[in-house]
Amino acid sequence: MAVSMEGPLSKWTNVMKGWQYRWFVLDDSTGLLSYYTSKDKMMRGARRGCVRLKGAVIGIDDEDDSTFTINCDGKTFHFQARDADERERWISALEDTITRHSQSPSFPTSVTSHPITTTADFDTKLMEADAYLQILIKQTKALEARTDACEDEEEKKRLQSLVDVSNAMLESIKHSIVLMQVAKDSGRLTTMNGVPGTEDISTGDQLSNSGSGSTASLEQATEAIEEGGGQMTVLPVDTSTQTGSHTSSPISGPAVTLALQVPVLPQTSYSSSEDEDFFDADEFYQASPEKSPSRMPNNFQDSLSRNDPVKTLDQDFQEEEKENIPEVSVTGATPGKENPDVMMRGGICIVTDSSGSEEESTENMENHQSVITHLLSQVKLGMDLTKVVLPTFILEKRSLLEMYADFFAHPDLFSSIPDFEDPKDRMIGVIRWYLSAFHAGRKGSVAKKPYNPILGETLRCFWDLGTDNLDGEQELVTDGPIPWATRDNVTFIAEQVSHHPPISAFYAEHYNKNISFNAHIWTKSKFLGLSIGVHNIGQGCVWVRKYDEEYIVTFPNGYGRSILTIPWMELGGKVTITCAKSGYSCNIDFLTKPFYGGSKHKIKAEVLGPSEKKPFCVIEGEWNGVMYAKWATGQEEVFVDTKKMKIMKKKVQKLEDQGEYESRKLWNRVTEALSSRNIDSATEAKQFLEERQRREARERKEAGVKWETKLFHEDGEQWIYDNPLQKRLELQDKLQ
Repeated sequence: MAVSMEGPLSKWTNVMKGWQYRWFVLDDSTGLLSYYTSKDKMMRGARRGCVRLKGAVIGIDDEDDSTFTINCDGKTFHFQARDADERERWISALEDTITRHSQSPSFPTSVTSHPITTTADFDTKLMEADAYLQILIKQTKALEARTDACEDEEEKKRLQSLVDVSNAMLESIKHSIVLMQVAKDSGRLTTMNGVPGTEDISTGDQLSNSGSGSTASLEQATEAIEEGGGQMTVLPVDTSTQTGSHTSSPISGPAVTLALQVPVLPQTSYSSSEDEDFFDADEFYQASPEKSPSRMPNNFQDSLSRNDPVKTLDQDFQEEEKENIPEVSVTGATPGKENPDVMMRGGICIVTDSSGSEEESTENMENHQSVITHLLSQVKLGMDLTKVVLPTFILEKRSLLEMYADFFAHPDLFSSIPDFEDPKDRMIGVIRWYLSAFHAGRKGSVAKKPYNPILGETLRCFWDLGTDNLDGEQELVTDGPIPWATRDNVTFIAEQVSHHPPISAFYAEHYNKNISFNAHIWTKSKFLGLSIGVHNIGQGCVWVRKYDEEYIVTFPNGYGRSILTIPWMELGGKVTITCAKSGYSCNIDFLTKPFYGGSKHKIKAEVLGPSEKKPFCVIEGEWNGVMYAKWATGQEEVFVDTKKMKIMKKKVQKLEDQGEYESRKLWNRVTEALSSRNIDSATEAKQFLEERQRREARERKEAGVKWETKLFHEDGEQWIYDNPLQKRLELQDKLQ
């Protein structure tokens, strides 16, 4: 056993529903993580269970610095170290062992599995060992003769010590050869995972010495050896023959039967009780190893490994792109009351967004598990995934910029903030809008990844609050983000302002209510094993002109869980909402689901008044369900019920009228291919956009040209919209 690390860890058990102390031993040579109830039991060989690390995936929780998981053989084992440093040491050692033992024959295809060892192969190796034994015997005898002939006492002592060591080594080799021969003769030689070994033959089968028919257990054989002088003696081997057929050497001493129990590699991870291990029972799906495909489809393998640039954008491709623009699915051709999904604004045809009305299918990611497993084998825990190209089938059919627009899925809550005269009520209004914004971002039960926005990509949309008069004349905000939106619309505009690091900036406003929101988010993704964490770095600012207030908000992190089965998404981390002028603040904790109990999607928020340390309101519940407010007076009420809140659909310009770099137009070919489940076409279209972005970046670098943003500019660490409502209103005041 090549032990690379050993020590205590706590392991979660379903039997006791809690953590239990175990002594763990990591064997790098066999790729096994074995555990025992104590170090003393480890010394006795009383193994409690083991985790087979070949093909295993390690996971960590970004919110907990001491726990980690190992997923293998369709099971999830949960461990807890004493602190972050100890966890890091274990994970580092485990990753090295996993890498060494996880060279699957399917990835890449040029790697082949080890051939199965046969009895003939074993016999050949046994004869080779015997031949080398004969050579060692000859050399040892020659050393003994030289020692006897030596007259120098000091030199003779030195040679004698070498003779003693040589004889001890010979006895060990003889012992090993005898045991291997006995194992072969027993007919119980097996092959496990391509590694030869023997099963436990301590019961049932008996190996008889030619001189006796008596039998004994392994313990009795050991006692007999000890009585014979503490070592197993072997009849002399004929040194005149170095090669040839090997004959089993009979064992001298008491006539015993050796009952061998040579360790073998288990076919699967196991525990003394299968019920002891925690298998994420609260999840709605559990991996099943027999369902996993044995090979990665060639088209996916090609898409992952292909380095050739995608064909350059030409006229034919542009024409094909135009032909693929889908028709707007609305009833009737004339905008107006009969067809509320279509309207004309300033000569622009506006349609109500129909995307995302259907939920993403709950496709089992096990269908693509070989691809995902191959991808995971290329990354390390904690690695930044910004530059990792992910397979197309995990993509959601929209850009990340469009997901940010979901912050205003309830625009009425946003526009109502200035209506409250009391600063306390305004803070509550901001919190209510903020907490209601996250549930709209999920289009189905399966977590999928939105498109990474292309540098310079933009999105424009607005929400009609239902107060516009279609029959009357409507005043447009021609100098606003959406020139064809009216003063009573909530308008939204976004731009991808940076590619490395990936930063998105977005802005929204309601002209009549004199309120705006400016934000930027830098998404920093991290590989966590069975999860992917996305840290949303940045902040947003709600500006209320009437009270000259600014509410600074931060954003929670996102986590894609169970990426090898059916992925699901949760939010985690602490965020704040603060208003410097009024002194009100709110601390919100998005709670990730603990694996040993608890529920998903929980939040807890505490709202504090100016210079107060005790909250006057505590909000608890689920960010995608019902949240309850408990006031300092003891009153309790429903704060937000997302299940009963209707999501207002945004309105966008017709696809054929959008600019080349607007999200819907830019990603149209990918979206259409994904909708028709044509993964190859979606991958090709996605690679075209990505390669064009790389080519343009190379050209700018060669020309020494810096990228110029279109709608936002950098101000310190913030990204600010070029023409915000505050700036326009201040200019109007000066002109009056």
